[in-house]
Amino acid sequence: LPFPACGLLRVVWGVRPLGKTHGRVTRTMAKSKYEYVRQFETDDTCLPNCWVVVRLDGRNFHKFAEQHNFTKPNDDRALQLMNRCAQSVMLELEDITIAYGQSDEFSFVFNKKSNWFKRRASKFVTHVVSQFASSYVFYWKDYFSDQPLLYPPGFDGRVILYPSNQNLRDYLSWRQVDCHINNLYNTAFWTMVQRGGLTKAQAQERLRGTLSADKNEILFSEFNINYNNEPLMYRKGTVLIWEKVNDIAKKQIKHSQELEKKVEVKQTRNQVAMLHHDVIKEQFWMEHPEILAGDS
Repeated sequence: LPFPACGLLRVVWGVRPLGKTHGRVTRTMAKSKYEYVRQFETDDTCLPNCWVVVRLDGRNFHKFAEQHNFTKPNDDRALQLMNRCAQSVMLELEDITIAYGQSDEFSFVFNKKSNWFKRRASKFVTHVVSQFASSYVFYWKDYFSDQPLLYPPGFDGRVILYPSNQNLRDYLSWRQVDCHINNLYNTAFWTMVQRGGLTKAQAQERLRGTLSADKNEILFSEFNINYNNEPLMYRKGTVLIWEKVNDIAKKQIKHSQELEKKVEVKQTRNQVAMLHHDVIKEQFWMEHPEILAGDS
């Protein structure tokens, strides 16, 4: 068909031709007999007044770490890359009040009052995981300049709801305790393998049934390692929160047609702060009361 004289007519599948209403051009979505399939979609709206936590984990990261030559027991490059990806998630997505990560996992806490994407669980988890995974690939070369990315990493995610502030604090405490337990074991295990000459099987057998005090004693008495002096990032994990910072910008002010003057103007903005603090003790929450302010 020839184009109309008024210009190009775009033909869009499933969209009715353009029409005019009170002088304005409008586009009306057409109904189709296939639209009934939307009835099969599951309602996954998260309960109101609950903290929405999205936790992601690296998929098969034990193999991924071996094939990409991660340093044992902790690889600074890998941990810093995880932290950078988490920062990207907080900067790009809305309503995240705090995040906590260790090893190959990160948890993101959305405000209780958030109505982001109508609180649909599928939207929370897919946006977080996709942003994190794409950031991991995008920033890889910044941390592993000598190690090419051999294949795309994978991450899975889940959504958990916590109705009270204490539930949320207990969840974050649980993840930090998990960080301590795993890191103490890995530190003792790999020290015995790398410096003690034990095989992996021998080191595993040596640590079987030991308590935290036993592992600390092995590290100190046999290898002169005080576990409490290990980097906080290894022992405590990483906490990301928002903090206000004051910037000073110069602004041009015109006093008259001929006279202009530059003055300094203070501006406040939010930025993501990276901490390696103890979230189990009360002190952290007393120093950052704004994190739980969403409950008010």
